[in-house]
Amino acid sequence: MKNTMYKSVILFAVMLFSISAIAGKKEIRFSVSEPDAKIFVDGKLMGTGQIQIIVQSHACVTVKVEKASFLTGIIEFCNKPEFTPPPKTYYMQLEKDDSYDATEATDIANIDIEIKTSKTDVEAWKLLSQIITSYFDIIEITDRETGYLRTSWIAQTFKQRTIRTRMIVKLGSTDPLTYKIKLVSEQAGAAQTSVKSDELFKEWDRVLRKYKEVIHEIQTRLGN
Repeated sequence: MKNTMYKSVILFAVMLFSISAIAGKKEIRFSVSEPDAKIFVDGKLMGTGQIQIIVQSHACVTVKVEKASFLTGIIEFCNKPEFTPPPKTYYMQLEKDDSYDATEATDIANIDIEIKTSKTDVEAWKLLSQIITSYFDIIEITDRETGYLRTSWIAQTFKQRTIRTRMIVKLGSTDPLTYKIKLVSEQAGAAQTSVKSDELFKEWDRVLRKYKEVIHEIQTRLGN
């Protein structure tokens, strides 16, 4: 009986020693490849470039790093017996955002641009349709009588983002004949997002390079 009790005490002591080995807070010197990248700890902005992170005993923290034109970096550190102890230092190398390389910043996205033309409505509508279908495969709605045209969404997915693009044409006035052209560019913060998930998309002030000339081409050809 005494031996059994003695072994139990020893086992309990070993368990206490194991727990005490990770007891107390752990500090991590966290740094990022981009000195102006924002560092969030559990959703709170804690600094840029380099910070000290404290992980309390028996707790975990989530670190998120953000910078425009770079992919968001996320990592979790845990100070618990069943996890690998947090390192004393950690360096995060941010990766370039491939969606930025495929797009250009613009001030003509998501706004109505008025284009006047001296052509007849039949000529203008035919030319508009030809230009737009050279960029977009599917026209969802087209009605020359009301002067309304809308293409289907075209989606392109990237590592951490999905971009959807469409064009909308509205008749502005008939004298002089004027159309309002809008190039709609929206992004969702995840790859493979369905174009039907409207709640996940937000307007973006960047446009895929393959669509960057469509407004200029309409202005040039319709205005003549």
